[in-house]
Amino acid sequence: MRRLLFLTTALFAATAAHAQQTVPETVVTATRVPTPIERIPAAVTVITRQDIEERGYRTLPEALQSVPGLRLVQGGGVGQQASAFVRGAASRQVLVLLDGVPVNDPSEPNGAFNFGNDLLGDIERIEVVRGPASSLYGSGAIGGVINLITRRAPEGRTAQAFGEAGLGTQRTAQGNIGIAGTTERWNYLGMAQGLSTRGSDATAPRFWSNTGERESFTGAAYTARFGFRPDAGSNVEALLRWRENQAGLDNIPRDDPNNEQTDRRIYGQIRAETTLFGVWTTGLRAAYTEDKRRNVNLPDAASRTTIDDLFRGRRESYEWGNRVALPDLGALRFVNLTFGIAHERESSDSRSGNLPFQTRTDASADSTAFNLGLQARILDRLDVTAGLRRDEAEDYEGFTSWRLGGVLALPELSSRVILSAGTAFRAPSLFQRFGTIGTSFRGNPELRPEDSFSWEAGFETDVAGFGRTDFATFGATYFDTRFRNLINFNAAFSTLENVDRATARGAELSLILRPAPWLDLRGAWTVTETEDEATGMPLPRRPRNVVSASARIAMDRLVVVPELLFTGPSPEGPFASYRDNGTSIPVMAYNKSGTVVNLTASYRVTEQVTAFAEGRNLGNSRFEPANGFVVPGRSALAGVRFVF
Repeated sequence: MRRLLFLTTALFAATAAHAQQTVPETVVTATRVPTPIERIPAAVTVITRQDIEERGYRTLPEALQSVPGLRLVQGGGVGQQASAFVRGAASRQVLVLLDGVPVNDPSEPNGAFNFGNDLLGDIERIEVVRGPASSLYGSGAIGGVINLITRRAPEGRTAQAFGEAGLGTQRTAQGNIGIAGTTERWNYLGMAQGLSTRGSDATAPRFWSNTGERESFTGAAYTARFGFRPDAGSNVEALLRWRENQAGLDNIPRDDPNNEQTDRRIYGQIRAETTLFGVWTTGLRAAYTEDKRRNVNLPDAASRTTIDDLFRGRRESYEWGNRVALPDLGALRFVNLTFGIAHERESSDSRSGNLPFQTRTDASADSTAFNLGLQARILDRLDVTAGLRRDEAEDYEGFTSWRLGGVLALPELSSRVILSAGTAFRAPSLFQRFGTIGTSFRGNPELRPEDSFSWEAGFETDVAGFGRTDFATFGATYFDTRFRNLINFNAAFSTLENVDRATARGAELSLILRPAPWLDLRGAWTVTETEDEATGMPLPRRPRNVVSASARIAMDRLVVVPELLFTGPSPEGPFASYRDNGTSIPVMAYNKSGTVVNLTASYRVTEQVTAFAEGRNLGNSRFEPANGFVVPGRSALAGVRFVF
């Protein structure tokens, strides 16, 4: 309690923040039913299009860095491997959606999502739900769910052109351009975006073998959306997104000048929805995702070995979803029943490394899930949500997940209290079940899913002052998760087993101050304690303290947003760390803490044109989020944004 009081007091003193300028009316990801955010029994962060533009976020890692409870680790700059650890869960235990469809790569050995590849030009908002969500989305949603929601056509405009362009240091050029519109029955959107940069050196300067080589990046993405509305209660929509990146990679502890990776994703979905009898909304969706990654490293002075790794992953998904708005039942109001069936097929055709120790995965698997959910408001004060899902799979033991939560409104105290609990799981990946490494390693088809039990309790309170009822908003949430059946190598390194257990607990503290109409101060402090139950050691790359702080200063046409990101000392696992001479350390080690400062300014020249300037890592921090890899160096970019 003493420690929590200290953290709370310090957070007030820091006057900080991440988050949106205005709380969105509704959130879909947390319940699958559009719900006001204050009535959701889960920790939710929404990053809007306004946040993305005013804070100068170009890539997905930049946008997620300041989300409470989430630690983003990237081994270098744009295009480099990036992992997200939510509430102490492993990166493979975080599910990523694109417009509600899972996009974790089946060809990735652990089934994890690489956060380092996506640009944000076509993203309208990002919804981050922390805590177990398998009762809604199935495998992978142990730590939480991150839903990337793409842009849509504006209402009431038959044609609207929009875009932006910018130039910056490190030979950086970026931009996007698009057109969208809506008629009585049709809507459409088409856009293209791109980013090219010489980048910076990702290898820590403390290594004597560092050559200073920069990791360049070139990426492009194209998005097309078409919709048809046959009547007021029906909608048919198709979305196609293509993205391809090329990036230079580094080896630790020595640079390699021709180590390069190409990463391509093709994504498409078609969805039809209609409302029956005014209360029952039913819909069908089919989606397809294909990931293709190739890593090529030709012989040179640094290495005489040839590397040509190829990863292909595919996912097909089909879903029938339903939402029924039930009539009020006495003290029960806003009653919604949800149910549905989902089927998924994922496949991997991958090879990496060289003989005789080449790693291969050539496999596919099917799964089918049934889900049921209920939410209601009791006595206009208590919002309850319950969810149940059963996943059946042909190649591993299925799993039944559940979640139950409530939000109690206390208007007399300008507060609300949250309590929830649930289970979640992550299915073993295709490599873990069927992969091989030469003749010495075979995957284990008998693996069980990794699973967890989590609970959380929290509150949020408005404090009056300076003539405002919401001068300050303070929130605190305690979370506790127990992980079971974690997958790891056996002692002989010949296969994988469900052998590990772990725990994660901590607190998320937030503060918003509104001292003036033109000033908004926001802050978040996450304290996380993890433990590997077999060794008693903390889990790698989960720092105890992560702090974000920012302000939004809006004066007439000018908006200035400074942002500060602090990460405390971070543990690294055995053999994952390196001394200055490049030798591995077979014991737990810690990365030093680090601070990154960013600044973005926007000036509205006209109603249609806005000029902007951005500075990233202004202090030129050489902080290492992953041991041996530093954050990108100081950079600046300026440009214009328009909409006609």
